[in-house]
Amino acid sequence: MVLHQVSFRGSFSSSFFYRFPFRNFRAQINSKRPQKFQKCFCANWSRLRLAGLTNTAICCSFDEFFVEENAGNLKEIRFSHLKEERRIRANHQTFLWLLEGCLNSGSLVDVKKLHGKILKLGFDGEQVLCDKLMDFYIALDDLEGAGKVFDDMSDRDVFSWNKIISWFVAKKLSNKALGLFLRMMEENVKPNGSIFASILKACGGGSVGFNYVKLIHAKIIHYGFGSSPLVCNPLIDLYSKNGYINSAKRVFDKLLVKDSVSWVAMISGLSQNGYEEQAILLFCQMHASGIFPTPYVFSSVLSACTKIELFDLGEQLHSLIIKQGFSSETYVCNALVTLYSHAGTLISSEYIFSKMQCRDRVTYNSLISGLAQCGFSDKALELFEEMQLDCLKPDCVTVASLLGACASVGALCTGKQLHSYAIKAGFSMDIIVEGSLLDLYVKCSDLETAHKFFSTTETDNVVLWNVMLVAYGQLENLSQSFQIFRQMLIEGLVPNQYTYPSILRTCTSLGNLGLGEQIHAQVIKNSFHSNVYVCSVLIDMYAKLGKLDTAFEILSRLNEEDVVSWTAMIAGYTQHGMFNEALKLFREMLNRGIRSDNIGFSSAISACAGIQALNQGRQVHAQSFVSGFLDDLSTGNALVSLYARCGQRQEAYKVFEKMDAKDNISWNAMISGFSQSGNYEEALKVFSEMNRAGVEANLFTFASAVSAAANTANLKQGKLIHAMIIKTGYDSEIESSNVLITLYAKCGSISDAEKEFREMPEKNEVSWNAMITGYSQHGCAMEAINLFEKMKQIGVAPNHVTYVGVLSACSHAGLVNEALGYFESMSKEHGLLPKPEHYVCMVDLLGRAGFLSRAKKFVEDMPIQPDALVWRTLLSACAVHKNMDIGEYAAHHLLELEPEDSASYVLLSNLYAVSGKWDSRNQTRQIMKERGVKKEPGRSWLEVKDSIHAFFVGDRHHPLADKIYQYLGDLNERAAKIGYEQDFYSLLNNEEQGQNDPSAFIHSEKLAIAFGLLSLPDAIPVRVIKNLRVCNDCHNWIKYVSKISNRAIIVRDAYRFHHFEGGSCSCKDYW
Repeated sequence: MVLHQVSFRGSFSSSFFYRFPFRNFRAQINSKRPQKFQKCFCANWSRLRLAGLTNTAICCSFDEFFVEENAGNLKEIRFSHLKEERRIRANHQTFLWLLEGCLNSGSLVDVKKLHGKILKLGFDGEQVLCDKLMDFYIALDDLEGAGKVFDDMSDRDVFSWNKIISWFVAKKLSNKALGLFLRMMEENVKPNGSIFASILKACGGGSVGFNYVKLIHAKIIHYGFGSSPLVCNPLIDLYSKNGYINSAKRVFDKLLVKDSVSWVAMISGLSQNGYEEQAILLFCQMHASGIFPTPYVFSSVLSACTKIELFDLGEQLHSLIIKQGFSSETYVCNALVTLYSHAGTLISSEYIFSKMQCRDRVTYNSLISGLAQCGFSDKALELFEEMQLDCLKPDCVTVASLLGACASVGALCTGKQLHSYAIKAGFSMDIIVEGSLLDLYVKCSDLETAHKFFSTTETDNVVLWNVMLVAYGQLENLSQSFQIFRQMLIEGLVPNQYTYPSILRTCTSLGNLGLGEQIHAQVIKNSFHSNVYVCSVLIDMYAKLGKLDTAFEILSRLNEEDVVSWTAMIAGYTQHGMFNEALKLFREMLNRGIRSDNIGFSSAISACAGIQALNQGRQVHAQSFVSGFLDDLSTGNALVSLYARCGQRQEAYKVFEKMDAKDNISWNAMISGFSQSGNYEEALKVFSEMNRAGVEANLFTFASAVSAAANTANLKQGKLIHAMIIKTGYDSEIESSNVLITLYAKCGSISDAEKEFREMPEKNEVSWNAMITGYSQHGCAMEAINLFEKMKQIGVAPNHVTYVGVLSACSHAGLVNEALGYFESMSKEHGLLPKPEHYVCMVDLLGRAGFLSRAKKFVEDMPIQPDALVWRTLLSACAVHKNMDIGEYAAHHLLELEPEDSASYVLLSNLYAVSGKWDSRNQTRQIMKERGVKKEPGRSWLEVKDSIHAFFVGDRHHPLADKIYQYLGDLNERAAKIGYEQDFYSLLNNEEQGQNDPSAFIHSEKLAIAFGLLSLPDAIPVRVIKNLRVCNDCHNWIKYVSKISNRAIIVRDAYRFHHFEGGSCSCKDYW
């Protein structure tokens, strides 16, 4: 930066001044004379003594001056008369006395005549006279005269420089003051503290590059004023007002003596720059150090409390204000009105307002704004009228607040009236009012008027463009948003930090990643890539649209620790199922000292729910409680989901019941959580309560409820939910049909699933997968294969789920060669690498078909490490086919992976039992007992008359137990007559068979079927669900019972559906 020195030689208006980079200044010459010059002058300068004159000279001069003064006209003074007639030669003291005499007239002409005499008589070298002349010209606003005197001075001391520089600063001629300061430095005049204080005030006008301020700061330190309050106080204020708060802190900390002005400057600076907590802490430190606070300090601290919503602390400060006697100060009361308005305690704000003796425009604006924000638009408008009756003219802030109130309640008509008032008052073109008007029309959905108003405004107001971008973004009109963005660039407007987020959010909501990436390129081009706000929206966009690596890269480049950016990344990981990464990032955020917000806590809790990390979820719950987010709705919903999904019913209900404002997400969290944790009846119970409470269900609600009904095989409840889906209009949604297909398939009604599938006007890959999986579960292998081929023919690409369904269908039907062909085609034709579940299907296929050696080799040749499910499937097949060698081989690997899983021990025990190795069986059971592993009990249930009835092996707890066992005995006798032979002793040795009551070994499915035959009408099929695989004896028994009872019996075990009718099963005894 090059600064040219200021010269006052020649015509002052043409003097060359340095022009600073942001603003051009012209000389402002004010020829208007002060009305009370003597008062103005005497207030600033002391009278000078007339020492050095003879008594005669004094008396004669007084005589002459007295006559002229009484005449009221100093133009009659004649210095030649003094010289010739009185023979007295005037000296510089004479002129000092005469200049003082000009106080009564305030005549610039007289001063100039005296100035001419001074020059003529050669007294222009007298420092005192020059200073006095400069005082006169400054007081009379004669820029040219003052400049000429200053330039003609042969010896300018620091006080002369201070005088002229201070005057320029007072007249807001900052560039000229700074130019003079540079000239002073070049002339090696050592500045004093007053000059530095004036120069710093000149820098505050916004016309100076801030690098120049740093150079001045360096000069301040060089000349030893780095700890002077006179200089440092304005420096702190200057740094703070320009956002350099760290520099302000350093200056403040180096002050050896801090006066009240120092504390005020630093506290207000912190408050204004978003460091409200530090401002409050500094106030406490000031108070503790015994510095008496000023009203302005209280105003700043109250403002800080308002911004960060520390309303309780604000009330305590109110008490201190009363104690200190500042409760009548207008700007303190204004801050209190604002505090209580934001706190929602309008009674307090209105009380303070009513007690104020002197209200200004800010007072009214504060209360009007508070009423508007709290939704009391009518009261705000009444106060608006009162303000005018109080002879206070509303300004743009008043109207903007009222327009905001109208926008929040949709009062478009009142808003239009305010628009008319703004036009009449002459500030409709104010930037704040324009923005509020446009916001009104946008929020009231009057986009036509909004667009018309927008077209009439000044196009260089970027705020209005941003509002329009938000408006079309809310309508999800991406094309119009992008059109406005393009037009904005064409017209040469430079987007700000709010422009890019507006259109990026629209790209996010519509899933348009390509356009979002183009906007990102513009962000980089215009150097907003380091802006925290813009980066937070970019992270949110990339995270939500699945580009998590890009989102994390932006986060890692951030220089500031921004909680919004971190929580957006955590939420992105959670939304895409990367729960461990989300929790890892959450821990890192806390370790860095970043306090999480509600989004961070809710995302972390959701991640814990996703991986069933109950203990970790409880820790995050505790952290959210300590941080004050317990009442936050999003955090509460996440907690409900966590405890429900982890099967903690009591804790889920406890959190749910404590929530004051439940929404449908809260109810959905309960329903889906219980459904996912296997508490299906509880999920349906909550769904019923939700309907009774009148809470509107959405698509997610119905999907969760249908899933619960499907898993309990509650076909009746499922059909009721289906009816509700139709009634609410969600039946046209593809997702609804998809879950209904699954419902009917899982409830054993494959015909209803087929009907729903056929009637779908549009299908996606999930629809095809649901139907193929349904066929597979029901053993309809050829139907599944045919549908798979049709799916490929119409161009729907199969995915991993599709192949699980097809391979499972082949497995249930024993189609070994077909399955091997499909398995090979996964990678060759569709580029899908087999996952563990596909290998499980292949092992199950080979095992069911009896090809155990091939199954073993297939497992050993797997390109991925076999998991527990693969080994368990192989062991189960060995138990069916009584293959001891491969079974023990599989069991060895299985127990290494899951030593606590009961199914592994049960399968191995059964293998030993069917092979007659009772000692090995007993040893396996003993190991199981020693390790504390408990066998999962077999359980069967069915729905009868809107109630779920569950049974365990040998169960006698049912109210109709005696009747059930009696009827079961009758069924056994009738079945035995047509060829049924019991086989439940196959797992017991001879000694055990003789010692135990046979009824203790009756499996749960037999009890459930007997109860169903007793309770259900003949036309209704008996639908039973079992949590384990149905055994050979029960399968054989059900075939006979279906024949002797002439009833359809549908059993869904852990593997598939069995449709029994007329003595045969749909699985053809291959399961």
